[in-house]
Amino acid sequence: MTEATTATPAPDALADVLADAPFARLVATDDGDALAAAGLLAGALRAVGTPFQVRVAADPVPDDADDGVAVTVGAARGAHAIPGAGRPASADAFAVSRALGIEPDPVVALAGVVAAGSVPGTDGSGDALDAAEASELVRRRPGVAIPTADLADGLAASTLVRTPYSGDTEGARAALAELGLPAELDDDARRRLASLVAVDVADADGAIARAASAVERALRPYEAVGDAAPFETVGGYADVLDALAREAPGTGVALALAADPGDDLATAALDAWRSHGLAAHRALDAATTGRYDGCVVVRVDVAAGVGAGRAEDGDAAGDAAAVLPTVARLARDFRSPEPVAVAVDETAGRLAAAATEPVGLGDACRSVAAEVGGDGWGTADRGGIAVGAVDEASENGRGNETDGDVTGALAALREAL
Repeated sequence: MTEATTATPAPDALADVLADAPFARLVATDDGDALAAAGLLAGALRAVGTPFQVRVAADPVPDDADDGVAVTVGAARGAHAIPGAGRPASADAFAVSRALGIEPDPVVALAGVVAAGSVPGTDGSGDALDAAEASELVRRRPGVAIPTADLADGLAASTLVRTPYSGDTEGARAALAELGLPAELDDDARRRLASLVAVDVADADGAIARAASAVERALRPYEAVGDAAPFETVGGYADVLDALAREAPGTGVALALAADPGDDLATAALDAWRSHGLAAHRALDAATTGRYDGCVVVRVDVAAGVGAGRAEDGDAAGDAAAVLPTVARLARDFRSPEPVAVAVDETAGRLAAAATEPVGLGDACRSVAAEVGGDGWGTADRGGIAVGAVDEASENGRGNETDGDVTGALAALREAL
């Protein structure tokens, strides 16, 4: 399905539609920004008493809404959508919620903004930042954006950075020990921590020039003050949401929707985030890399390095479906001198691609998949293909068998790019 090019609707217009809806069906793309946006909208709908349903999909198609209104979040599809193109979907969802007469959680909105690759206060998120700061929910400080108080745990699993100790908790602990940080971090200690991470990102083997700018969104984070959020920083919250969108979408929806997440939900979210981040980094550690005109290809075997707390009964295709998009994004931001990075898992029969700019990746993946007998999906700057493995149509979320082979799909995608 080709992405539409419709403009983002005015918040008041969508709010008017939702205000009169007997039922709302929200379907979001599988990324942290869309997940946060769907959570904000769902919270507003619950507050005004409108029944709703939320689901997350790699390639969302609006549900039949004869009994209500269908809203697509993160893609420009259907009669009602928050596309997330040009500005974060979470910024628009914050505005729509306010137009419904509800004061949404600005910290969730800001987490979505960071997950979209934006900076709080920009790209339409100024109102959310103003609300968070006015309520003293966040404050900016030196340091690194991680969700946990345990620095080694946070640095090892974070997908906002790529360091020599990413994917290696003990390695991160050893690097921190050399800094001699105090037990209670002050701003000076946090600056030293940020300097360590920035230098280690830029000086890591295989690091590209873009890595030095990519790491910036993990530095000088907004700290969640008191009980404003279940995680230490807004950027860490964003990292968790992005992982949950593919790793455990049900948990992600519950987290984004919860006004005050309990310890069990926060722990489940962190467990999924940690498992996801460690698996992505370890897959990239073991990758075989090839450079071509316009793209870099990293060949990985996600299942081979699953461990790290991931379910032992997970199948190769399911693990790859969750982890490959993160591997592609990490490769794009920190390892690819070309504008597109493609992560390929031949065992799972899947690939994921990420681009530095909108280049119609989703449409290219759909076109290639149709040629090779597989399934393709994506947005303007990211996409995926499953061949000889799974598509997204099955009831269990793991997909159905398709024909073809991922090697042929990769060759065709390279040609298309």
